[in-house]
Amino acid sequence: MQISSTTQSTSDNKATSNNKKRAELLSPAGSFEKLKIALNFGADVVYGGVSHFSLRTRAGKEFDMPTFAEAVRYTHNLGKKIYVTINGFPFNAQLKLLESHIEKMAELEPDAFIIAAPGVVKLAKSIAPHIPVHLSTQANVLNVLDAEVFYEMGVKRIVCARELSLKDAVEIKKALPDLELEIFVHGSMCFAFSGRCLISALQNGRVPNRGSCANDCRFDYEYFVRDLQSDKLVPFDGREFYVKNPDNGVMMRLEEEEGIGTHIFNSKDLNLASHIKEILDSNAIDALKIEGRTKSAYYAAITARTYKEALDDYYSARELQSSHYQDELNTLKNRGFTDGYIIHRPYEKLNTQNHQTAISEGSYQVNAQVSECGTKALCKFSIFPNEPKQIVAPLGSEIVCVKNNIGEIYKEGGEYYLRLFKIVLENGKELDSIHSGNTNYFLLPSALPPLSFLRQKIEA
Repeated sequence: MQISSTTQSTSDNKATSNNKKRAELLSPAGSFEKLKIALNFGADVVYGGVSHFSLRTRAGKEFDMPTFAEAVRYTHNLGKKIYVTINGFPFNAQLKLLESHIEKMAELEPDAFIIAAPGVVKLAKSIAPHIPVHLSTQANVLNVLDAEVFYEMGVKRIVCARELSLKDAVEIKKALPDLELEIFVHGSMCFAFSGRCLISALQNGRVPNRGSCANDCRFDYEYFVRDLQSDKLVPFDGREFYVKNPDNGVMMRLEEEEGIGTHIFNSKDLNLASHIKEILDSNAIDALKIEGRTKSAYYAAITARTYKEALDDYYSARELQSSHYQDELNTLKNRGFTDGYIIHRPYEKLNTQNHQTAISEGSYQVNAQVSECGTKALCKFSIFPNEPKQIVAPLGSEIVCVKNNIGEIYKEGGEYYLRLFKIVLENGKELDSIHSGNTNYFLLPSALPPLSFLRQKIEA
């Protein structure tokens, strides 16, 4: 039995029933696959680039110019937008390459450039004046004065520094009502000021502001002390260990959990799903952005779907379901969540760090990802016959309940599930079980919405 998938589209940014212009929802496109997933699961806009000057060398390598050109066409065919990241900081020796890169990207007709350096803004405006320029968060705009400088340079939108409070965003909007403001609402946060960090460069020779951060702030560091007899560094023996501030005498205890280490730099992940109403009620924010070009395909799906659902609820004047949004976002791996500085200023905020662990598993395990044709899936963990898996599909998708010799699709408690009676590969081979190392697709009882996921709750 064939299933029709009718994903609702609200990407036109039109005025809604409450007469407000709808804020854009931007999702990361770390690869062509993630781009497709983000758009199908609810993003209005995707952002990404190739490795040159894109500030994500790992994600940039997922695209070359031909595949990125295809991604632009794919996005536009859906009636949605794609913004190109050119937000690295070039040296003099790279300026010719940068000029050529901007020219090539402009030929693809993206909907905007995301740029951090003032000189690159000027260069892009001279090469491709018809393409809007959005200022990257790496430019650290925190106030009206800086915003005005870039606005006068021709910048259409500023991606605000994560340290900006909503109150300050409102002040910028009042002073410059035609300047669009975009804020991050979800994803990793740097413990340094908007990414101005050199730890990775010092320890690994990988420069964060050139796109190759090694995430040294996430490592589980281990304390060592110098043994006075042998003059060698030895592991800390577990006694209480303090450092003293010589200026005021304050003693700070350093802690290390045995076998785990300590995470002295590790920031929690940003999560503003519970603040959607106050953000949009401010009338200052034009776009909500999700971080994570190097994160998983499942992350791209869940974040896009959850924030789209929150936006749909807001603009339809429905009650916002904060606990539901958080339940979904907690299915993702995370470092603990914080609302960052949207309400409090950085120096007033105390709960943005997670010193216990670099990352924790989410509440669900992803078992499989459905193909673009919808009739087969690729195993991502492990699947055994007769085990129910919850189906995670784009909002508005239609799923039809079926039962046949391969398995069944059924509805229970408002959710759809799939149970395989047997595991059959595309080539007809039948298996007792299938695991993530198997790159062969297995057949589904009936077609599911393309790019859906199968997941299972992790029991405590």
